[in-house]
Amino acid sequence: MRARQAAERIEGVLRDLVGVPLPVGVVAWDGSTAGPRSGPRVVLRRRRALRHLLFSPGELGLARAFVSGDLDVEGDLAEGLRRCWAAFREQRVDKPRFGPSAWRRMLGEAVALGAIGPRPKPPAGEARPSGALHSRRRDRSVIAHHYDTGNEFYELLLDPSMAYSCGYFTGDGGLAEAQRAKLDLICRKLGLTAGMRLLDVGCGWGSLILHAARHYGVHATGVTLSAQQAGHVQQRIEESGLCGQVHVRLQDYREVRDVEPFDAVASIEMGEHVGTDQYPIYAAALHRLARPGARVLVQQMSRAGTAPGGGAFIESYIAPDMSMVPVGRTLGLLEDAGLEIRDVEAIREHYVRTVEAWARTLDENWDAAVELVGPEQARVWRLYLAGGGLAFEENRMGVNQILAVRPTVDGRSGLPVAGRSTVLEGVR
Repeated sequence: MRARQAAERIEGVLRDLVGVPLPVGVVAWDGSTAGPRSGPRVVLRRRRALRHLLFSPGELGLARAFVSGDLDVEGDLAEGLRRCWAAFREQRVDKPRFGPSAWRRMLGEAVALGAIGPRPKPPAGEARPSGALHSRRRDRSVIAHHYDTGNEFYELLLDPSMAYSCGYFTGDGGLAEAQRAKLDLICRKLGLTAGMRLLDVGCGWGSLILHAARHYGVHATGVTLSAQQAGHVQQRIEESGLCGQVHVRLQDYREVRDVEPFDAVASIEMGEHVGTDQYPIYAAALHRLARPGARVLVQQMSRAGTAPGGGAFIESYIAPDMSMVPVGRTLGLLEDAGLEIRDVEAIREHYVRTVEAWARTLDENWDAAVELVGPEQARVWRLYLAGGGLAFEENRMGVNQILAVRPTVDGRSGLPVAGRSTVLEGVR
């Protein structure tokens, strides 16, 4: 009888201890159901799903249960997360803290449901970085954890340019068009013209440096910590006939010591990875590597004061040492390094559409993704994209393009005085 009522028991615990009715349906391992009959449904495939939550209450336990396959979601995962966030907001529940009586209740229900047992082993894809925070060795291992998943997987997921950052949607076109528009936007904001020297700090798979070389005639250099990214970029350079014009380095940004500064510097969604304590060093490097009068463009995600690392799931499976701060704090750090802020453009809604496009591609190519990275890693990505898109949609995360300049010693910026419309002429 108890096993047949598993879903109802779970519903009762959630209602009594957290004060939130089930926002989505639940199907337990015994076939019992509870909660709404329409919309997404959480499927508890094994009792072990509850043990993940007992040993790691909250987001991390749920993530471990989902990634391991002990818990699944039927229907739209993003909609399921949206309903859960809405229910918790409505009841003003942030992070429930359970006292002794609540724990006794949960343990009693777990015993009744036959869910007591040893601590489940975390999924193999959970990151376990070691060493001093943001040391060069640790940063390399953290970057490899996420970006060296395999170029074939990213080729499956991303647009043909392999741009792994927020696109810029100017109409009803698809992701490839939005990424081209974003690359053009960056090049125009930087004022690129033929013969200029461009540095891309954290170049990914080379989308910006290759685009800038092909369409703006610049000499471009990209640096990355990912060996697989560097290998991919070098191959694309050779295939495109851009040897001698485009260069890629497997190098830490702190090790870039070119004698001659660059005419323009970009860093696209890399600043989140350098860490709060290291950000002044990163900002100083951007300033040092730009010649006086050169423009610097930083595209970076932002987040309010809570969960600067993105939450337990992101910190454990995606980017363990990532740190996101409000955009105002980033502007202050860039200014402290000697850069003058000239323009800030919020593009948060563009990231919603970008992530939705990636998520659709993943779903449409699910079997191929599983074959490339395995079922657990594919589930990591499914949860990552659903949760990330929702965070941008609900303004829990933002993303901004920050255009700055390194002024000359006598304060000249090299920018026209007519204002923003002239600086960004032709961008829109």
